[in-house]
Amino acid sequence: MTIQATAQALIDNIQKILVGKNEAVELALIALLCEGHLLIEDVPGIGKTTLAKAMARSLACSFARIQFTPDLLPSDISGISYFNQGSHQFEFRPGPILNQIILADEINRATPRTQSALLEAMQERTVTVDGETHAIPRPFLVLATQNPIELEGTFPLPEAQIDRFMLRIRLGYPSVEEEHQILLRHRQTDPLDTLEPVVQPETLLENQRAVREITVEESVRDYIVKVVQATRNHPAVELGASPRGSMSLYRAAQALAAIRKRTFVVPDEVKYLAPFVLTHRLVISPQTRLRGRTPEAVLAEIMDTVPVPVETFT
Repeated sequence: MTIQATAQALIDNIQKILVGKNEAVELALIALLCEGHLLIEDVPGIGKTTLAKAMARSLACSFARIQFTPDLLPSDISGISYFNQGSHQFEFRPGPILNQIILADEINRATPRTQSALLEAMQERTVTVDGETHAIPRPFLVLATQNPIELEGTFPLPEAQIDRFMLRIRLGYPSVEEEHQILLRHRQTDPLDTLEPVVQPETLLENQRAVREITVEESVRDYIVKVVQATRNHPAVELGASPRGSMSLYRAAQALAAIRKRTFVVPDEVKYLAPFVLTHRLVISPQTRLRGRTPEAVLAEIMDTVPVPVETFT
């Protein structure tokens, strides 16, 4: 199955459950194809959990939801070693992180120590407990959520943690017509209960390898580098995007081109993806925040100043 066929099958299946979130679903698939992770920043009740569950079921992947709270411990995520009195040996009891699709719900409610328990898993795809390393099954995707409104009792994600999320998205409220469709679809039963897999994990793993073969011309690669470099040199930015940010933008553009059934990346894809890939990586200065400017506005200004390649791509 081609990348475009895989993506279309997943999008069609997830849209049976999630109404009117085409862009969010496509961006989630980009993170999945690139072996990245997704941060969803939005208010409760708009479909964040539904998106994660629908994606797991569409792929026949194992799913776990971790509810982050101030009393959550790192071992509650990674698992523990315990002494089995029957076998007289220490055995490993895996935590929820050793699943394929993880919903890290309200991640900013846990302490920094617990948040850091995700770092190894997200980057290395492994978990180390008592000196023993355990591999996480693939495909592996962390969808983390945080509520941007409620700040009491929360612990802001440190830059090192935020940088490990390939994309940050917002779902937004549905339109009037979309909300009518939601009510109609849920009037009797939850459609998620009958959702069937449409893509096998092995097919997705093949697609993940194929995404890396999408061509990125030198001029487009140079455009990506110049955009990221500009985030580090802008006077309103204290901390610009890291090299991981440029790699994420590069890989995301490859995935989007493949979804759109092309074998090469065009500059418009880089420009479209930049706000989702780079905005959450920017730390703007206190003076900029006091003036009411947001990272989104600063990045938009940067994108307007960096020349876009004008070569013809064929």
